[in-house]
Amino acid sequence: MHPIYDFLIINNWSKTWAWWADFTAITIVILFISWILRIIARFILVDVSNKISGATKTTIDDALIENKFPKNISRFVPYFFLHAVIPFWSNGNEKVGMWITAIVDVYAVLIAILIIRSLLKSLRQKLQEQKQFKDKPIDSYIQVVMIFLWGIGILLGLSILSGKELIYFFTGLGAISAVILLVFKDTILGFVASIQISANDLVRIGDWITMESYGADGDVIEINLSTIKVRNFDNTITTVPTYKLLSSSIKNWRGMSESDGRRIKRPLFIRASSISFLSAKDLDSISQLDRFKNFVKNKKNEIEVYNRNTEANTSVPLNGRNLTNLGLFRSYIQTYLSQHPNINQNLTVMCRQLAPTPHGIPLEVYAFTHDKVWKNHEDISADIFDHILASASFFKLKIFEFEQQGSNTQHL
Repeated sequence: MHPIYDFLIINNWSKTWAWWADFTAITIVILFISWILRIIARFILVDVSNKISGATKTTIDDALIENKFPKNISRFVPYFFLHAVIPFWSNGNEKVGMWITAIVDVYAVLIAILIIRSLLKSLRQKLQEQKQFKDKPIDSYIQVVMIFLWGIGILLGLSILSGKELIYFFTGLGAISAVILLVFKDTILGFVASIQISANDLVRIGDWITMESYGADGDVIEINLSTIKVRNFDNTITTVPTYKLLSSSIKNWRGMSESDGRRIKRPLFIRASSISFLSAKDLDSISQLDRFKNFVKNKKNEIEVYNRNTEANTSVPLNGRNLTNLGLFRSYIQTYLSQHPNINQNLTVMCRQLAPTPHGIPLEVYAFTHDKVWKNHEDISADIFDHILASASFFKLKIFEFEQQGSNTQHL
């Protein structure tokens, strides 16, 4: 029964125009009714879901609601309604009825994909709450599944609209495989890289990484199929292609954070002209240092025994063995570090002399602090070097520095 069609025919419209006018009016009414049905279904399902969520302790239902699972389920109500009214909707036109059926079925495929996406997002959210999955690249695997689903959905849609078997489109993929590989090159490389990153435990969410070629220096906040997001320490975000982690140089600081200490590796430069042998008066002064007096005493005794046994003429400092202010200063730093409460004595602790440079003689402090927090580590390092720099003059050594005006040098 189509009163609009009958009315237009009575008023001398052609059958074709009357049919299309009637079909358009029916389509508007049917779509409006389906929209109202969806709003009602969504309201009921969301309301029921919220009540169930509030009455349970589990968090999976909260994740489902947050990821629009009830809303997507409600989309099936207009689908069933549209499918039921197709005979009336098509107004006796079999060909139009086939097209409407095909479009409605494609809509059902889209709903199914949206529902699966909601389930996958909820699963990802739930897994990321678990400690064992918190630092794993779950997003990469979810994205792979979604790409596969969308691919199948597109092929199903084409199959429904064209009336051809699904296998027909699968065979056609071989002919355009080169184009697919070109279009999805980054996705394919990212997927392979994600598997290798996960299998070899190269990078986790929360790791501090440095990639100078991309200006990345901060914590990994997301690993997905195509990119890795790094929050730099200046709060900027750097995105790096996932596959570049396998082909580019990357420094992962996780080993430091999981170890027993954070390294101090810093040189100070001594002016070469300030290096000299120590006199007896100088040694007596240095012997007053509480933490160092036993070392000086033992060293003096050792040298005296050696010089006596070799009958060295000690009136000339170059004869036999004698202590230098640089050597004793290096030993003092070593002793200071070995007694410092914030230095991990179970790891390497040393002060070593490096090869001379145009900037002077480098003495490098190499040690590990117990505290691995960046700020605390820097505070400890600064306190250590404050003491070392202030101590240099006690050993009659001068720290090298440049003048501001030119290339001439002066000492501290």
